[in-house]
Amino acid sequence: MVEKGQLTPVLITQATIYPQGRMQNIYLKGVDPMQQIVKLPTSALTTNSDMIPAIIGKRMAETAKIKEGDQVLVRWRDKNGTFDTREVKIVALFRSNVQSIDNNQIWIPLSALQHLTGMDNEATLLIAGKKYQGGSVESWQFKDLKYLLREIEEIIQTKKIGAAVIYGLLLSIALLAIFDTQVLSIFRRQKEIGTYIALGMTRLQVIAIFTIEGSAHSILAIFFGSLYGIPLLGYIQNAGIAMPKYVDSMGVSISEKIFPVYSMGLILSTVLLVIISATIVSYFPTRKIAKLSPADALKGKIQ
Repeated sequence: MVEKGQLTPVLITQATIYPQGRMQNIYLKGVDPMQQIVKLPTSALTTNSDMIPAIIGKRMAETAKIKEGDQVLVRWRDKNGTFDTREVKIVALFRSNVQSIDNNQIWIPLSALQHLTGMDNEATLLIAGKKYQGGSVESWQFKDLKYLLREIEEIIQTKKIGAAVIYGLLLSIALLAIFDTQVLSIFRRQKEIGTYIALGMTRLQVIAIFTIEGSAHSILAIFFGSLYGIPLLGYIQNAGIAMPKYVDSMGVSISEKIFPVYSMGLILSTVLLVIISATIVSYFPTRKIAKLSPADALKGKIQ
């Protein structure tokens, strides 16, 4: 499967580097320079050099104060626990949103690390590519994306709950405004209501008129809101929302910008929620019309 490009082996060992005389604990990782599964510039590890070529991420470079072309002393233990040291040369830097392949890590050719640690033909983990068929590998347990991304999924679900509470509060405030408007409308239009009833309209028909008015207000609000909302949200979807630099230090894998996605189901459900909620809230104040006497309504005497 490795030869077919379905898997790529990675060997991991703990090590220590000494940049400019400082000490920093890292993970030394060996990867096949010709692999195509992990989006790393591993082809740079084929550079001909007297020293072992290595690549690091931008975060690692900033933390250790290392730049491309620097030589760094690395110390590690082989499989027998014996310490050894060697200098590696940083041949390339890469940028990634995933901190688990960047922070405190140096990548070198797999064959070189296997030789240095005396662990020939061994690997710590096997990374599956998109063409992986799910075959069995002895002493290796397959973990799918759902398992590997479970922490991020939990964060997303937590954020959804918090957002739902905020949405509920904002919707309640809007519905309260609609309720107050309907109460005021019925109070100011007492004679109009009495005239409707006196002309032969049933109380249910009058209630329906005021309820539909409330629904029409919600539809009108959606229309006017879309005039500025669609261009604004469209711009945000294309330009993205910039994330602050300190997000990297929180241990969450996130890009420099996030791009919202508005599905048709989300849009339709939001529109229906607003219309139905406004209709229900508009109905409650109109129930008083059912107990209204036409004579009292014409006189403007609604209790």
